[in-house]
This record gives sequence, C-alpha cells and structure tokens, in this order.
Amino acid sequence: MEVKVTLQNPFDNADKISYYITPNDTKLAQDWVNALKEILDQNLTLEKSFCFLGWPDSARTVEYLCDELNKSVEIINHYDYTQHGLEDYIIEEWFHPNTVRFPDTYPIETRVRSDSVEAHLASQEAIGLKTKHSMMNQLHNHFERLEGTVENPSHYGQVSPPEVRNAIRQLNNVCHELECLLLSQRKQRVAPEWVRPSQITTFFNATRHTLTDEHRQGFLTNGFDREFGAVYMHWTQIGKTLIEVFRDEDAPDLDDATCEAITHLQYYSGEFDVEWGRSITRNSDCPWHDRELLRFENWLLKHGLDPMDPTLSLGYLKLGEVDLEKSFGTDDPFKIWKQMSSHLDIDRIEIL
Repeated sequence: MEVKVTLQNPFDNADKISYYITPNDTKLAQDWVNALKEILDQNLTLEKSFCFLGWPDSARTVEYLCDELNKSVEIINHYDYTQHGLEDYIIEEWFHPNTVRFPDTYPIETRVRSDSVEAHLASQEAIGLKTKHSMMNQLHNHFERLEGTVENPSHYGQVSPPEVRNAIRQLNNVCHELECLLLSQRKQRVAPEWVRPSQITTFFNATRHTLTDEHRQGFLTNGFDREFGAVYMHWTQIGKTLIEVFRDEDAPDLDDATCEAITHLQYYSGEFDVEWGRSITRNSDCPWHDRELLRFENWLLKHGLDPMDPTLSLGYLKLGEVDLEKSFGTDDPFKIWKQMSSHLDIDRIEIL
C-alpha cells in the first residue's frame, strides 16, 4: 500500500509531480491510513494556506504574505463591533518586508559551521535578514485577543461573522508561515544545508480518533528524531507539550498552573506532516540536539516524570517514509528541494 501525493505548479496547474509514501508496518500507521481514507472519502477541504512551511523559494513570498496580512487587518478594522456592545478593534500595524525583518543591506554572514547554526542566527552582530520579532509578537497578540482560548474564547471572535472570523484565523496562520519563511531565507544565506522546509497536511473538520497505548509506543521507538523524508502524525489538539514548556519558558519549575496548560496527545487523525529538512537525530551529527535532550530528560526527572513514559507524548509518532528514489530519482535534499519548490500546491492525495 502507498499514499500518492500529487503536487502542482501554482502558476501552471498542468505542471505536476508526485511523491509516494510507504507506511510503516505498525498498528498506528495502519489506523492512520484508514483515517486518511475516511477524510478522502468525505472529500474534506485541505488547508492550503498553512501547508508548506519554511520553503525559502516558495511562490508565497514575503511580499505576498505581508499583503495577505494587510487584507486581513483591513477586514477586521472595518467591522463594526459596536453593534455587539464591544469597542471597535483597530490594528495599527502595516506589514511590509522591511517592517517584518531587517533588509539585506545590513551585514550578513555568508557561511558558518553547521554545528553553530543556532548560535550564529541568534547573533546580534550580523542582523541582515533577521526577523523583527517584536513585530511578529505584536501580530500574534492581536490574534490572541481576538480569538481567545478554548477555555476562554474572546467575545470578538464569538460575534464575528464568517469573513471576519477567517481574517482573524489568517492572522495566526500567516504569522507562523511568515516566521518560518523569514528564518529559512536567512538560513539559506548563512547555512543552506540547515534550511528546514516541512509540510503540514491538515483538513477542515477531520475526525479525531482516540490514541491507544499501543499507538503511544511509537514515542519510545522514535523519540524526538526528525528524518528527511519521514512522515509523522500531525498533532491534532491545542495546548503546550512538555518540550514546548521546557523550550519556551527556559526549563521552569512546574507549578499547578503550568501543569494545567500542558496537554499530552490524546487523539490521532488522517492528517500528517512530512519532514523535508535535514535529519536531526540523536547520537548522530547534531551535538546541540543531544545536549538539549539530555537537559530536557534531567528536567523531567527533577519533577518526578519518567522520560520513558509513553503517556507523556515525548516526541513524534512516525508513520512512514517517502520513497525518495521512486519519487524524485534522488535522495539529495538540494535536488529534491529544487524539484518541489516550484510545485508547492497539493493537487491530489490518493491511497494506492
């Protein structure tokens, strides 16, 4: 059995290429294929505006994404919230390539050692093409105020008509897509082998199924490894994971409030992610990855959590792999990126 994904050129829909996914011989992979078949049989709508992330040569350029943000902002700013007893919500920011990152007229290092990429990208000295994080944080703050949370939804989002609801949603989607694009374009300049393109394949209203203990064993066999061309279960629920809390909050002490915000994976669906970036696996050529995982495991043990407990959802659930040679005639990432970059639009998904 194979899953065939056909891509098309967004500027010429007759120009197509396909790649083939070989599912693993596991219960999880079998159940995923069945859930994907359910989605395809229902002809659910594919989420195309948040699908290909971190492709530096995408047709969805920085200019295009800034224009999309400005369109969403205009829709929100023009809606009359006073008819619902609320103050009008006005977003004052205007988005342009030079407002979301420093232009390349600033100094840019042209080459760095691969084992110091993250440290280099955090450098304050060479800021050309560096993302202006304060602008992106402000954008995401607008989304959070308008949308709220699952537990405490915002009144703005609740009373908004569909067009405005979609504009609010696009603030979040385009924000993350733009951040990924900006980072990948900078990495393309300073460390091209560490560009991190990926594919997030999700559908509107996809049915969620309960994850079983047998499914969770995949966390133990894969951990936090991400391999080039590998296919992983899409995370189908909202909430922070333990690794996200560890990373985002600098290994905080876990109190009751923090623990309440942490969610362990409970569901799976027919949705899936594909890793198109260079493999990052433990005990290979990624020493910073090994160091981070060791610190993370020590942090877990400090708080009485077992790093080998599959119920904690520590890592990614691997579903299968793309047959690179059959699909692209090569396993060279640079050659595959070149083929895919002009075809970043999913035309069809089939189970063969």
